[in-house]
Amino acid sequence: MILQTSTGLGIELGSTRIKAVLAGPDGSVLASGAHDWENRFEDGYWTYHLDDVWAGIQDAYARLAADYKARYGEELRQVGALGVSAMMHGYLPFGGAGQQLAAFRTWRNTTTGPAAEALTERFGFNIPQRWSIAHLYQAMLNKEPHVNQIAHLTTLAGYVHWQLTGEKVLGVGEASGMFPIDSATGDYDAGMLASFDELLKSASLPFRLRDILPRVLSAGDDAGRLTEQGAKLLDPTGTLAPGAVMAPPEGDAGTGMVATNSVAARTGNVSAGTSVFAMAVLEKPLSRVYPEIDMVTTPTGRPVAMVHCNTCTSDLDAWVRLLGQMAEAAGAPLAKPALYDLFYQKALEADADCGGLVNFNYYSGEPVTGLSEGRPLFVRRPGAKLTLANFARAQLYSTMATLKLGMDILLEKEQVKLDSLLGHGGLFKTPVVGQKLLAGALGVPVSVMETAGEGGPWGMALLALYRLEKQADQTLEAWLNAVVFAGAAGSTQTPDEADAAGFAAFIKDYAACIPVEKAAVDALR
Repeated sequence: MILQTSTGLGIELGSTRIKAVLAGPDGSVLASGAHDWENRFEDGYWTYHLDDVWAGIQDAYARLAADYKARYGEELRQVGALGVSAMMHGYLPFGGAGQQLAAFRTWRNTTTGPAAEALTERFGFNIPQRWSIAHLYQAMLNKEPHVNQIAHLTTLAGYVHWQLTGEKVLGVGEASGMFPIDSATGDYDAGMLASFDELLKSASLPFRLRDILPRVLSAGDDAGRLTEQGAKLLDPTGTLAPGAVMAPPEGDAGTGMVATNSVAARTGNVSAGTSVFAMAVLEKPLSRVYPEIDMVTTPTGRPVAMVHCNTCTSDLDAWVRLLGQMAEAAGAPLAKPALYDLFYQKALEADADCGGLVNFNYYSGEPVTGLSEGRPLFVRRPGAKLTLANFARAQLYSTMATLKLGMDILLEKEQVKLDSLLGHGGLFKTPVVGQKLLAGALGVPVSVMETAGEGGPWGMALLALYRLEKQADQTLEAWLNAVVFAGAAGSTQTPDEADAAGFAAFIKDYAACIPVEKAAVDALR
């Protein structure tokens, strides 16, 4: 029998799936459940409705509870600790009575260019378009009437945690996607807060910024308990008891770092799914501000350089679906996992440079390459070698091309040292392929652990367990190494010279074709 009070529950609201993972005290996965959902494009913004948030969380939890009962023959009546994570950044403003003032504006929106540029110049610190403070300042510049009523501004993870506990808090990693963090204090940068308050005052707004932002906590800190109302929000059947201790809510970048044990200096990870981002934990600050590099933190407040790209596998998924329809029409249907494995394996048979094929996977704008919108685009010279293998490799290369352009700043200009990168997410589900190609593209060994498939929700469950189990002064790094990752199995792909040369040729054509992608955006309205 499992002692339910020793378990940790992690819930993560990703871009296409809401997933719940229950872990035992050693981090082993006991049960899981998931719910698929999609963003909407409404009134000029990518968004999700909050009703869909709760319907999805309840479905994912119900599936987890059913999985637990099927495995262990007992109802899941309580958990020891609980944590919520979600897609980072975005904009969720609420009024004094707790009412939502504007639609949730997700990380995918690229509508805050003027605000992000102005704040970057004002602070001397890169403010990406998707950060909460950029959304707030853009709403101020647009003179949106709801701004005057804001009493609380949070992220999706912060909102769900607030509803479950009554606590308006964020983990420091997630908070670093709202507003710059001072790693020395583990809190919002005081000088930049004061600078933004001057903007609020000049706009005659009735609050200071700190008054509306969530309180910042570090991993392992007390973030409240699951209330009776919160338990019923998770489990409307009333089976789940309240009282679980709560970990500080985090973003999917932070949980990815935990899930790959990439929270110490000189470690890094690449999360590759609907979007793709790389996180590098720094030994020292960067020499200057780069608009392509976000400065965030680990869940314990260490400085992290982040290269974030809005689109990764969406275009590849669309092409694989198309080829699956072709196979089905030919009377040879393939199950989804087999279809993906076949497509990925064909990529290893390709010319290292894709035979001259170029693909842009942009479903939305990409600030790294200066595009405010995107159009999926496949282009080739008449003499290029159009084969299935080359096409498959071009699709996989396009998932990591924009990431490569940003990572070159860290690895070449700033000479950041990384002992290895840990990969996780859908790009790495098929063994070896995505890992091998990414190692060649970035020139850094890429490892995938056996636990990588669990991803961010499992990382959040681990943060919940750390909150429950940590000993006095025990760091997150020490706890992960001792309890979770001691002897963990995995595989590593080192950079291959042929892959590196082939990707270099591909990225040269890719960079040359960025004006073509911009023209496609202008032409296809």
